[in-house]
Amino acid sequence: MPKFLKQSKVVVILNGRYAGKKAVIGTKERGYGHAIVAGVERYPLKVTKNMGKKRVAKRSKVKPFIKVVNYNHLMPTRYGLELEGLKSVLTVDSFKEPTQREEAKKAIKKLFEERYNSGKNKWFFSKLRF
Repeated sequence: MPKFLKQSKVVVILNGRYAGKKAVIGTKERGYGHAIVAGVERYPLKVTKNMGKKRVAKRSKVKPFIKVVNYNHLMPTRYGLELEGLKSVLTVDSFKEPTQREEAKKAIKKLFEERYNSGKNKWFFSKLRF
């Protein structure tokens, strides 16, 4: 892995289905030029103070994705996102079976939603405008 593409570094996916989406590098366990990333497929929607609790809860949901991405398709940012438990969830083993992948996605969804609801790193959960 290049020196600047470290674990917990925020990147932008450049090509493919998730182009323009923000992601976090999870591991560098691959022996070749790829990184396992966890990102936000569907960002939370805008919430105002006159919305009810039920509506706020529904609009605050995050849909994550996990993917093995070639370094050429990542644009690093200067930001980092420290998430406890991300390293244990994103492993090479989580790609062996679809059920393990779904469990990893659920765990990442929980981590992302906790971080979003705590009010930290709001910039990570906003859509990239370009």
